[in-house]
Amino acid sequence: MAVSPTPSLSAADLAAIDAQLAATDQLLEHNYPGDDGTRQPVHTVYVPADRFTPSFAADWGAHALTTAEAHGGLEKLGALLGQEPELAAAVAGRVAAKLRTEPIEDLRLDFEDGYGDRGDEAEDADAVAAANVVAAAVAAGTAPPFIGIRFKCFEAPTRVRGLRTLDLFVSTLAKAGDLPAGLILTLPKVTTVAQVQAMDFAVSRLEEVHGLPAGRLRFEVQVETPQLILGPDGTSPVAQLPHVVPGRISALHYGTYDYSASLQISAEYQSMEHPVADFAKEVMQLAVAGTGIRLSDGSTNIIPVGDAVEDAWKLHGRLVRRSLERGYYQGWDLHAAQLPSRFAATYAFYREGLPAAAGRLRTYVERDNADGTEGGVMDEPATARALAAFVLRGVQCGAVGTEEVQALAGVELSQLTALAHPRLAHSTSK
Repeated sequence: MAVSPTPSLSAADLAAIDAQLAATDQLLEHNYPGDDGTRQPVHTVYVPADRFTPSFAADWGAHALTTAEAHGGLEKLGALLGQEPELAAAVAGRVAAKLRTEPIEDLRLDFEDGYGDRGDEAEDADAVAAANVVAAAVAAGTAPPFIGIRFKCFEAPTRVRGLRTLDLFVSTLAKAGDLPAGLILTLPKVTTVAQVQAMDFAVSRLEEVHGLPAGRLRFEVQVETPQLILGPDGTSPVAQLPHVVPGRISALHYGTYDYSASLQISAEYQSMEHPVADFAKEVMQLAVAGTGIRLSDGSTNIIPVGDAVEDAWKLHGRLVRRSLERGYYQGWDLHAAQLPSRFAATYAFYREGLPAAAGRLRTYVERDNADGTEGGVMDEPATARALAAFVLRGVQCGAVGTEEVQALAGVELSQLTALAHPRLAHSTSK
């Protein structure tokens, strides 16, 4: 009869180690919950706040389709972006459907740079009107699934104005009924941790005043200043943000032109792919890894209009693809004519990668052979999560269908979600 081995560490030793690591356990549990598995929009569209109407998204979709048709159609656009004919055809049909049914995934009514200083009386009226129009669009089913405002920053000259617009917008929405499920608030031009803490205080008070659940009003932080990447003490303030207001920040958005200009980059060379942009975005990625805070790239100001439509599409499509390859699954769009290249590049990214990702996922799930090395790849659980998350993002944005995933990977949507977010699935099952 085999004798059970006797370990050298006693129960008291193990208890001492548990006590020593209690703070680490709490940090990992509360500050690094991972992604929550909900849908992330592939883009954010900005529009001056007073220009939003309930038909705005549909109008942009129609404009995008008209522009595509005027330049040879969506399959030709796919070819411009380097897609093979079969892929271009598959993408084109899905992009056309997207532009007819959900051309804008995330919309920000802008009271900052896109709105300017129009005086307090005008901005007060526009903040209230914006909330009422958003409520009407949500009730009519014409609003994008994610919608909200960007107000003026918390630097001294605009702080009171920004807070007043935030207050009027949220308060008007709250009085109108339930807040939109996809409500998003955007704090721009952040330079210090204290500004984010002030925003946390402001939305906490609004929650109390309007009887909202604690944590209901989350917000995005725009990373547009070098001071947020490297502080005066040599540390990175952006890395502190998830931990000074845990659970409150939904995303970090990179601001291409403000950030580049702050570093004295000549206007001609300001770009999403400039080395200073890549450095800032890599710091942002490191800062929020595991926290559940999402990332968005910025925009390109080269717009597909006039004689430069095709060149602008090629540039935009390449930049969208570049961001996706680097783990930035969202970006900004500034014009309706950018929607075709946004969705064409995004859909091609997921459709091109689907067969290999789904095949590896099927092998991982089924364990077709003893050591799991079928196809020459032995995937770790972390890689399986990444594979599942990739496929799930493709489904959520409309690039691939659940029936395709079932056929290629052999998993239902619920199982795919559990594979992509096992911690979430575990907590749900408790």
